[in-house]
Amino acid sequence: MTLHFSKVAFRYNRKAPVFSGLDLAIDDAATVLLGPNGAGKSTLMALAATHLRPERGSITWRGSAPASRRARSAYVRAVAWLPQEVVAIPGLTVREQVAYAGWLKGMSRSAAWEASAGALARVRMSELAGRRSHQLSGGQKRRMGLAGALAHRSEVILMDEPTAGLDPTQRRVFRDLLETLHGDVQVIVSTHQTEDLADSYSHVIVLDRGTVRFQGPPDDFYALAGTGPDRSRERAEAAYAHLVHGEA
Repeated sequence: MTLHFSKVAFRYNRKAPVFSGLDLAIDDAATVLLGPNGAGKSTLMALAATHLRPERGSITWRGSAPASRRARSAYVRAVAWLPQEVVAIPGLTVREQVAYAGWLKGMSRSAAWEASAGALARVRMSELAGRRSHQLSGGQKRRMGLAGALAHRSEVILMDEPTAGLDPTQRRVFRDLLETLHGDVQVIVSTHQTEDLADSYSHVIVLDRGTVRFQGPPDDFYALAGTGPDRSRERAEAAYAHLVHGEA
């Protein structure tokens, strides 16, 4: 199952290009996309989710590109996007919003409603199913968004900074949830946080100014830190700095 970017070019209006001929293949079960602000992480995720369209090049999932209307429908059912800010729909309960996400992806109302219960159970929110979605905390809203992606059985879930702004407990809960998805769905997470890489992900990509600086397993990424600190977080930060800032 490969998400493939082939010679992708993109820019916002008349600004400098974000990508100029990007080639990238992502096929691991759990991939983390690292990079500083402005590296192109959010743009890459939005392109993969079809919320943005490339100026040139193509993006495919399992070899299928969302070019035609029918192909796009199949693509967006398989590829889900969880943005950093999950917006609560006024008047809907948590379960209704999760079911609505499934319906938007082409499920029948009854199938979406039935699937919503199981999806909420997977993200440990069954007890909040009847609560109004706008009453949720930031961390709970992101878990609700994840449940929406699970309801329509996405094959890959794109997450843009899913733990940004959350307290340490909320971050740990969300990371634990991601680990339970391994083997069931492919997860691609963009973030600038480098802690717990080895525990949470099987593949690391470092993006800087629209260019892939590194792609490989966590052990190879940590090796870039040389003979520095032993703690994984410090080694990750040292490796990241080596790639992004050109430090020796």
